[in-house]
Amino acid sequence: MNIEQMKVVLKELLTKTDLTPCVVGHRGVGKTAGIIQVCREIGWCYAPLRLGQMEVGDLVGIPFREGNVMHWSRPSWWPEDDAPSTLVHCDELNRAQQEDTLQAIFQFVEPPAEGLQRALHTHSLSPHHKVVVTINPPDGTYQVATLDRALIDRMVMLYVESDYQCWARYAASRELNSEVRGFLSGNSGLLAKQGAPMDMQVEPTERGWEMVSTLRQHCHFPGDLAMEVYAGIIGKEAAITFMRWLTNREGRPLTATEILNDWNEVISAKAAAQRDDLQAATINDLLTTLQLAPQLAPDQEINLVAYIDLLPRDLRFGFVKSLLRIPTVALAISQDKYDHVIYEAIRTIGAEATGTN
Repeated sequence: MNIEQMKVVLKELLTKTDLTPCVVGHRGVGKTAGIIQVCREIGWCYAPLRLGQMEVGDLVGIPFREGNVMHWSRPSWWPEDDAPSTLVHCDELNRAQQEDTLQAIFQFVEPPAEGLQRALHTHSLSPHHKVVVTINPPDGTYQVATLDRALIDRMVMLYVESDYQCWARYAASRELNSEVRGFLSGNSGLLAKQGAPMDMQVEPTERGWEMVSTLRQHCHFPGDLAMEVYAGIIGKEAAITFMRWLTNREGRPLTATEILNDWNEVISAKAAAQRDDLQAATINDLLTTLQLAPQLAPDQEINLVAYIDLLPRDLRFGFVKSLLRIPTVALAISQDKYDHVIYEAIRTIGAEATGTN
């Protein structure tokens, strides 16, 4: 993405989520300038930290005793709770010269757990303050440390590249020298040359998919930006597969909501026609949903039993066996009125348990 697109993504992430964006780009592309512009546009304060120049004491504060208790003083850069919304910019994260400095900042760039505040040692950051990270890519052309996967997994990687049209609009808005602008309009190749691909070895993880879910619920990215953002969380291959799945609704498994709440002739026909792998996905979704909310309304009971009735024999037995482990659901589907669907499965399960035929 270019700098203008990065700014759009940053505004969404910073104002609507607690996730930590990490802007990856080559020198001079405009990472810091773009972040400062975002702060101005959304009316936030800007607090830069050059981590390549900092030690652990600069981050966690100086220790002091109060009676028998050890405390750490608040660092000068730390925004107070009643301060205006502030964006703390952790610049040069992978240029931290000491390993313990990188380990100290690890906690700070990690998004806060649900119901908690972002923290650094004994200091807690008020929720209206946010954090952004910038780094140069570890492609061999910069004196930077390699970030481990655990740290990468806690951030949304945004890859920013040079773009002439984006730079030209910026140059015009800043009224840069007209001769320089005129020269580059015909020699755009003399802007910064693209370096090696910026691959941070991002891979799909449970935490990554939770981040994608957060973005799907709270943020909107125009055009193809969504794919780029997701690729910075779960990797390019997983992001492409996910986006294809979103656009290709044919062949998707039915959801628990469709089975329990929207059952009709169309849903019934789709359920009957599903391949076994899609049935397995639907069954897994139903089991997860019913484990979390086992109370079934009368219509939902009927719909669930109607779905069970459509399943192939082996899948039906396995599904009913799992449902019987959920007490409330077991009581619901074991009613006499459902015997024509459920009885044979329960009888077979009982025979298996006793070792009889």
